[in-house]
Amino acid sequence: MTEPLPDPVFMPLARTTRLDPPPELAMLRAERPISRMRFPDGHVGWLVTSHTLARKVLADRRFSSRNQYRRPVIRLPIVNKAGLRPMLPGAFIAMDPPDHTRFRRLLGAQFSERRMRRLESWIAGVVDERLDAMARSGGPVDLVRTFALPIPSLVICELLGVPYADRDKFQYYSEMLVRLDARPEDAEAARVAFLDFLVALVRHKRERLADDLISGLVSTGELTEEEIAGVAFLLLFAGHETTANMIAIGVFTLLSNPRQLAALRADTSLADGAIEELLRYLSVVQLGTVRGALVDVVVGGHTIRAGESVCVSLPAANRDPDRFADPDTLDITRDTTGHLAFGHGVHRCLGQPLARIEMRIGYTALLRRFPGLRLAVDPAEVRMRTDRIIYGVHELPVTW
Repeated sequence: MTEPLPDPVFMPLARTTRLDPPPELAMLRAERPISRMRFPDGHVGWLVTSHTLARKVLADRRFSSRNQYRRPVIRLPIVNKAGLRPMLPGAFIAMDPPDHTRFRRLLGAQFSERRMRRLESWIAGVVDERLDAMARSGGPVDLVRTFALPIPSLVICELLGVPYADRDKFQYYSEMLVRLDARPEDAEAARVAFLDFLVALVRHKRERLADDLISGLVSTGELTEEEIAGVAFLLLFAGHETTANMIAIGVFTLLSNPRQLAALRADTSLADGAIEELLRYLSVVQLGTVRGALVDVVVGGHTIRAGESVCVSLPAANRDPDRFADPDTLDITRDTTGHLAFGHGVHRCLGQPLARIEMRIGYTALLRRFPGLRLAVDPAEVRMRTDRIIYGVHELPVTW
């Protein structure tokens, strides 16, 4: 008979070091890799911290991604009266097959290898332009504002067909939606304004089709204007918010690990492995991802009842010593196969090829152009994004 579990925990949030997940996650993973967890709305569900169980939950079709199960694991300003994130038309991240499959099929054609290859040379040009601007400034500069944020913003605008001149709008909207300290009315106003902006853009594209993702979705005739706007909302948000933070905190991590940085500088063929290791090591989606049981499912010897929500901690799973030897050490030469930074299963991140391209080109060009790149402040002065859904750094002052 299974022993009763201890009292439910709350999502661990307190970090003791800047680049490591909350230590309580490691303790839970070692003692009970599936734990009862209390959600902010009072629901008692589960927290998964081991790599094996995380893969099991994320790949099991008996666990749903629908909105009624996607309870926030901490109190967020952008929730409705039922304690759930508002559901957007076209929000395929909160759908199960076959609805999810239909959206992924349409979007898969837009994220084709041909389009990614064409973007790759364009991205290299964007990166060079940003590096030229940094060089002209003479330093020091904030790498977030001058490099890490503009690159993915420009790229996702180009891919979707969003005017880059509107970047201040969608960056502001995105910032309000990831802030943990935003006022609920401000977060809701940003969500509505963001969606209205995109609906207007979709209507404009319907009259003036171009070679971009939004125009491609319009041309299929399979989605409503609101659904296309919802898809664009997700891609525009994820396409610059997560990648920008990965680029910036990735540079901070390399500068904080001089031996690893020296190895990468000496051999740029290590870049692809370094990217995968940084993705695993940092796991910037710091609150994990939530699923809900459609039926009773046994996981790790415990029965998750139908209707119960399960939070899969990606940072904990990616630091599991049963999967990655010495997981708390950055090692850009390690085998990172199976890391979960982009998720797993049918909801594995659609934009991962693009994110990898941006990071590879960005890191290698930055280190090549500025071989003396270093922090312009004491590492302790770098402000971490503990107050945001996506982890990273607020600013990264660097010089060379």
